[in-house]
Amino acid sequence: MIDPGYCRVMVRYNSWQNSQLAECLADLPAEELTRERGAFFGSILATLNHLLWADLMWMSRFDGWDKPATGIAGSTTLCPTLATWSAERYRTDRRLTLWAERLRAVDLAGDLTWYSGATGAEMARPMALCVTHMFNHQTHHRGQIHAMITAAGAKAPVSDLAFMPDEG
Repeated sequence: MIDPGYCRVMVRYNSWQNSQLAECLADLPAEELTRERGAFFGSILATLNHLLWADLMWMSRFDGWDKPATGIAGSTTLCPTLATWSAERYRTDRRLTLWAERLRAVDLAGDLTWYSGATGAEMARPMALCVTHMFNHQTHHRGQIHAMITAAGAKAPVSDLAFMPDEG
């Protein structure tokens, strides 16, 4: 399904996107970041927080990272400010990069078993599918954030994978 090279590309894409978002959102007033916009998680900051929370939750399952202290219900309040989110997002993206760099094909094989707070049950799914889901989840919620940035009257960053700058 996927291989470590795919994961490295997607981690690099995730980091590029988050860096662009942090830069773009730095100029928005706090009221715009926390304004209810009718998105699934409400505001730009709440959605950014949920996305960070989900990355931490998945990586606790994939690589033994500390699990977030709160469940999905508290995922939108992980970081109280954009500055706090930006710092934590940067640290998390660096850790994701290190994980992807040492990832081997065997790490993506077999099933992952975990307790899902969302379903209230133990789950088992192919590891490769779960890793793919993490990347898909990132893209999905960044699309919502992109729409909210536009609704706030700001210029949203480029999000096309094909336009990601080359490494270097």
